[in-house]
Amino acid sequence: MFGQHEATAIEQIVNVSSKAERAALLADGHVGFTMPIGGVAAYRNQVSVVGVGFDIACGNAAIRTDLTLADITRGELTLDEVKRNPHRIAQDRTANKLADEIQSTISFGIGRKNNADDAPVDHPLFLDHAWYAIPNTGGYRDTLQDKARRQLGTVGSGNHYVDVFADENGAVWVGVHFGSRGLGHTIASDFLALGQGLDWGRRAPEKEVLLDLEQPLGHDYWQLMNLAGQYAYAGREWVARKVVELLGGTELELVHNHHNFAWKEQHAGPEGETAEYVVVRKGATPAFPGQKGFIGGSMGDDAVIVQGAATEDEEAAALQREALFSTVHGAGRVMSRTAAAGKVHRKTGRVITPGRINREMVADWLGKKGVILRGGGLDEAPQAYRRLTRVLEAQGPTIQVEHTLHPLIVVMAGAGEIDPYKD
Repeated sequence: MFGQHEATAIEQIVNVSSKAERAALLADGHVGFTMPIGGVAAYRNQVSVVGVGFDIACGNAAIRTDLTLADITRGELTLDEVKRNPHRIAQDRTANKLADEIQSTISFGIGRKNNADDAPVDHPLFLDHAWYAIPNTGGYRDTLQDKARRQLGTVGSGNHYVDVFADENGAVWVGVHFGSRGLGHTIASDFLALGQGLDWGRRAPEKEVLLDLEQPLGHDYWQLMNLAGQYAYAGREWVARKVVELLGGTELELVHNHHNFAWKEQHAGPEGETAEYVVVRKGATPAFPGQKGFIGGSMGDDAVIVQGAATEDEEAAALQREALFSTVHGAGRVMSRTAAAGKVHRKTGRVITPGRINREMVADWLGKKGVILRGGGLDEAPQAYRRLTRVLEAQGPTIQVEHTLHPLIVVMAGAGEIDPYKD
């Protein structure tokens, strides 16, 4: 266990570890459905449906471009200038125009409502044989595939975003965070039901279901989980590249990884022998030595590009092994969405329970950081999250920070956007 955690999150990972071969809780951990966010668990030939989660293959992609900060402003700003005078970004007409263009071009929330019509809806993944694991009684499979086509390249809501950053050298990066949308949510929901003896499409209690990969149900889930992974990769890469295109830049480097997924990996067993495990990471980034990852902070904090440490220090190497070569996926929440934003009646707008954060607090934070925000609810305020630098410190010498990314433009779904596939 890395870092400090609330008792409920610890209880969750202890319960998970009672069924897994090995388990870890990373420094950004907090309470999730059955398995905590920031949890890692290794099984022998089994996979946990709620461990992978409802947003199968949620992850991050970041593209380093050939642009500099001067290219996306009026040509007169440097990163040092922005940090000395953060209001300069908020007042920059060119940067604000780009923020508006991203918001109008990319779809946020539940439906496709953008101005872009070139999302890869004919991607080869739609011909994958895994689709035939889904029954087509009453057109069930056809309906799901149609939904998947319509949602490919949409970002969703909640903590999902498109960001424009500048790194320590002034290079511009585009970062995105979202998953497999309604496709992954449906697959997870269906196999949660099937694993409890219910039918396709039935709602089931959110409890741990372990599927044996050598049995038909486990085999089919694994195929469809990987299909959702292809779908998430295709969607994130299209969105990130579309934003690079809007900025007028060229892609120089892509860093891309899931953090809600399961992989078959080789790890040391209890006696030191190497064996194959199914490693489930829920809100955790793979970080084998040399493997790069993109980790976001919050709408008002720096993000980082990291790589798993290649170290000869035995203490650091032991920590890597104990974490199953995993690291954090973000800063981690310190208050729930309801605690941050309060509870509002959906139809009347009446405040049922006031939140701990208001718009003035968010505006003050972003103004001091020099961040242009489009959309974003109070539940995603920087105050609702830990500070990423402290989280990375708690994770220890298991990773190396390659780049620090300062947010310039943050675009998210608007407050009140109802999206059942956001988590």
